[in-house]
Amino acid sequence: MIHKQQNMTDFNKPIFSLTVEEFISALREGLGVSDEGSSEKENLSQTDVKKHYVYGLKGLSSLLGCSLSTAGRIKRSGSIDSAVYQRGKVILFDSDLILDLLSVQRKKTYGNRKGYRK
Repeated sequence: MIHKQQNMTDFNKPIFSLTVEEFISALREGLGVSDEGSSEKENLSQTDVKKHYVYGLKGLSSLLGCSLSTAGRIKRSGSIDSAVYQRGKVILFDSDLILDLLSVQRKKTYGNRKGYRK
């Protein structure tokens, strides 16, 4: 009768002398993965909301419904800097964060004017 090893306690044993089952259990123990194959990292990634990104000024202009020059002006203004990721010429925009930032900015700008309707 074969009994499963409780925990990998012999850390001085060479890797090449391990059985496949011992090796897999040692990997799971080291990575913090349970026997079912689900880890805490996988559970966290499943609960995270998937972010939506747009690429380039053309993507930003289509997201906001404005021209390319207006999209460039909005980017240069610094009002959406926390939602902009740029590496060289490649620009990546977090669309959800941009829409939130601009809606807050719009409320601050136009909220106190007479005749302004939402």
